[in-house]
Amino acid sequence: MIERYTRPEMGRIWTLENRYQAWLDVELAVCEAWSGLGRIPAQAVQNIRDRAVVDVERILAIEEVTRHDVIAFLTSLEEKVGPDARHIHLGCTSSDIVDTANALLLVQAGKLILADIDGLLRALRDLAARYRGVLCMGRTHGIHAEPTSFGLKMAGFYAEFVRHRERVRSGLESVRVGKISGAVGTYAFLSPELEQRALELLGLGVDPHSTQIVQRDRYAQFFSALAVLGGGMERLCVELRHLQRTEVLEVEEGFGKGQKGSSAMPHKKNPISAENMSGLARLLRSNALAALENQALWHERDISHSSVERVIMPDSTILADYMLVRLTRLLENLVVKPERMRENMERSYGLYFSQRVLTALIAAGMPRQEAYEAVQLLAMQSWESRKPFPDLVRGDRDMCARLGGENLGELFDPASYLQYEEAIYERVFRHAPESQPHGDGQ
Repeated sequence: MIERYTRPEMGRIWTLENRYQAWLDVELAVCEAWSGLGRIPAQAVQNIRDRAVVDVERILAIEEVTRHDVIAFLTSLEEKVGPDARHIHLGCTSSDIVDTANALLLVQAGKLILADIDGLLRALRDLAARYRGVLCMGRTHGIHAEPTSFGLKMAGFYAEFVRHRERVRSGLESVRVGKISGAVGTYAFLSPELEQRALELLGLGVDPHSTQIVQRDRYAQFFSALAVLGGGMERLCVELRHLQRTEVLEVEEGFGKGQKGSSAMPHKKNPISAENMSGLARLLRSNALAALENQALWHERDISHSSVERVIMPDSTILADYMLVRLTRLLENLVVKPERMRENMERSYGLYFSQRVLTALIAAGMPRQEAYEAVQLLAMQSWESRKPFPDLVRGDRDMCARLGGENLGELFDPASYLQYEEAIYERVFRHAPESQPHGDGQ
């Protein structure tokens, strides 16, 4: 991934030095396991541990000759360790080391991503609390529908990202396994006991049945979880992009001192963060497709997956980390405009009350289709004449007679749309780490 989208902590995970260190950690764990079974002298293991260090430049130089990265890595270790190096990689194949190390690297990356999601959840929770009860227009098909609250919008995204977190956590568990089972997974020169010992030292589970590799359905699950997470981030970003349009302008991204929006038009304040993440989400989804394609390998393995994973493992985790942190920052600095929300609600002349009038007429005994046509007629008149819909209802003698003039004030109370807001909040936040949020109504 390019430096522009790489945060330092995640970037360090995918450096060659850290990747080779993960390989070394696996080799050392295997040596320790062999020692526990009496195959390698404890002193030899200690010597290996003391002398074995990662030398990236030397490994790359050797690989220029060997054209094999694991052999280059082992050759480098042999140069540093000496005669005891004969115990390193005993009975193992390259995939024992690489796939097990992949698990270590993905666990490191996954922990950062889960922490990032937690940060995003806190930001959404804060917005839900702050704008609880703050009415805004709900839209379907981009058209005014019925009122909701901005707090409820954010609570909905909170509920979604709780699900995203669980999917990522589950995907991470699917790849938190290694294999030390040999060339085709039969333990011909190893043993299940050795594997268990080594993987326990590494904090990994055992793949119950590996071939030469850990099967890639595990990877497909993890990268698919990241793709769905990316889709959730894009959904939130699309919402914020629409709400920032000049004609709507219910929210704005934070705009720093000295920031510029357009090279040609000095007045512009563009939704660049939300747009950026909409684009990056496409990369996350495309990488998941590549992971899915990696499932169907030949027999016990081929290496068609290897080149793909060298790209998607760092790129997808780096992008997810970057997007989550940037989105959290966007939300923390989001400028919310309740007064604009109120203005926009009136742009459709109170037409959002149409369903309340419809249901009230039905409750009063009017046949549904007849009631629908009567309300629709007044609604179209309201839109074309730009007269408030409630005024037209009050001026309709038949409707007033059926509904009772004294009940019309309650019928046209927009707060009625939030009568179950509390119940929704309770459902969304009942299992949250903290108590249910309480907004200030501003």
